[in-house]
Amino acid sequence: MTTELATTSAPESEAARQEFWDEAAHLLDWDTPWHTTSRIIPADPQAQRGPEISWYLGGKLNAAVNCADRHVAAGRGEKVALYFEGEPGDRVAVTYKNLQERVSQAANALESLGVVKGDRVVIYLPVLIETIVITLACARIGAIHSLVFGGFSAEALKFRVEDTKAKVLVTTDGQFRRGTSVPVKDNADAAVAGENEIEKVLVIRRTGDEIPWTEGRDVWWHEVVDTQSTEHTPEFFDSETPLFIMYTSGTTGQPKGLVHTTGGYLTQAATSYNMLFANPDESQREHDVHWCTADLAWVTAHTYEIYGPLANGVTQVIYEGVPNAPHPGRHFEVIERYKVTSYYTAPTLVRSLMGWFPDGIPAEYDLSSVKIGGTVGEAVNPEAWKWFRQQIGRDTAAGLPMVDTWWQSESGATVLSPLPTDEHFKPGCAARPLPGISVDIVDANGRSMPANEQGNIVITRTGPSMARTVWGNPARYYTSYWEQYVEQGWFLAGDGARFDEDGDIYILGRTDDVINISGHRLSTIEIESALVTNPGVVEAGVCPTPDPKTGHAATAFVVPLDKTLIAESPDADLAARQAEFIAELRETVAVQIGPIAKPREIVLVPDVPKTRSGKIMRRLLTQLFEGTTLGDTTSLQNEPCIPEINAICRARG
Repeated sequence: MTTELATTSAPESEAARQEFWDEAAHLLDWDTPWHTTSRIIPADPQAQRGPEISWYLGGKLNAAVNCADRHVAAGRGEKVALYFEGEPGDRVAVTYKNLQERVSQAANALESLGVVKGDRVVIYLPVLIETIVITLACARIGAIHSLVFGGFSAEALKFRVEDTKAKVLVTTDGQFRRGTSVPVKDNADAAVAGENEIEKVLVIRRTGDEIPWTEGRDVWWHEVVDTQSTEHTPEFFDSETPLFIMYTSGTTGQPKGLVHTTGGYLTQAATSYNMLFANPDESQREHDVHWCTADLAWVTAHTYEIYGPLANGVTQVIYEGVPNAPHPGRHFEVIERYKVTSYYTAPTLVRSLMGWFPDGIPAEYDLSSVKIGGTVGEAVNPEAWKWFRQQIGRDTAAGLPMVDTWWQSESGATVLSPLPTDEHFKPGCAARPLPGISVDIVDANGRSMPANEQGNIVITRTGPSMARTVWGNPARYYTSYWEQYVEQGWFLAGDGARFDEDGDIYILGRTDDVINISGHRLSTIEIESALVTNPGVVEAGVCPTPDPKTGHAATAFVVPLDKTLIAESPDADLAARQAEFIAELRETVAVQIGPIAKPREIVLVPDVPKTRSGKIMRRLLTQLFEGTTLGDTTSLQNEPCIPEINAICRARG
């Protein structure tokens, strides 16, 4: 294999990095081997084009074949691929042979609906076996899938359906949450009611509820998929064939549809899974049972709940429900039932578990199977890290090995993490880059920061799973990630970070206007845009404020049309009017985006601080709400509003 780098002379270590990724790709089965490991053409500032990144040029493969067929061909078809646990308590074990058959049926069904290579399929489902099946079926036929969180509103789904120009939407009649069935099909119908390219809506019968039906457009899964042949001949695709579009909130405008391609993404997903979650003793890996608790629509689940584990032939758990239904020990029951060996979850859940079990996890739960713990989505606070390591790892003398992972939708796979084989672990520390990736922490001019000083974390050498572009908007890919350090060719991650004295890295949170709520990245501007759709709102500014459970909460400062609603010390009648208006605004956000985005606090103010160019100064809003020292206000066009907002915030107590 050869390597083409369309750059100036690369450092000597670059050859070793290329050799590492060349070897890593041999974890997969390729129909046609690649002739060039990678080619990177630098970004073009004049054209506002990001770097053109290609990996495994000339190689052809099929992601679904790598996640199912090859394990069956190797004689491991009877191994369990998925243990499904529904919230009502229904359970199904799916072997790799059964997975291959189900994916083949779904691939045949998609083709019967007219889906071909390059078509987009939007998947609006909860955590079900069918969600993974239809995802892999898209990959099998070369269609591009885009999964949407089942808790998102019709408006959020509508944008993704229209932006992708999807041909098929896959949804369900409903989903189970906290002992009740929650409608889903209504949102799906609302999302496709306007002008779009949707030809068919494929519906899974999950709850059995009565649902609206559009003849000719809507088709049942059990009639269209389950009746298909279990045989399907796969096609093999060029390594750079798009695999999926992952939407992530941006600092401005609508969510960005990040495009990930097949060969490089699958290679890094499989390789990093092995580094982080597989038993270090390869002879024991047959007994691994992995559980990533993320919703299947998030990139975390794509990489460490679908493609990474299945490419490695691992047994894993998928769970439909919430962690505290019907009781807060549900996750521990699942761990015990399936003998989970690696448990990968969000810090916000760990903090919730700490609150539900203040005296520790009851001894009745057998957690002895757990060998590796992991966190993802945000930096984990030291107290939660210690609790996780000691409570869930109580059968391990030194506590669980902890993989505190840092990565993004853009990177496609983990960038920073300790390894389970490390001798020492630091609470809340993402540690160092995984092999084959390089990072630095720099100032605005690209100078490396000394220990214990915050800077911007940049990826100086990306891995093969890096997103290639933003769907339909390549200029946004350049301006969002590459423009600031275009001369160096570095990817700007948008997080603040610092080195410690040992050179290990601590992530300090977003440097842009994205709020991380329970691992869900939400754009402040998206929430503001939802608020101002209410006719009683003149303007809105949204900022992140700390929350002990969710990491961040969204706090909204709203300028009402009715100025009589603004008061430092409202009387009972005014307080009731304010409460009614605020409840209406929170519901507006829930309808426009989803319940997860509802502001925890809404403050009614006469104005919001803006720069002379009209940019809302959200950091000032956070500081005003918290009562901390204000940053520079000299660039404001409306500085007199600051003491007014401060007085209202202080009167809230």
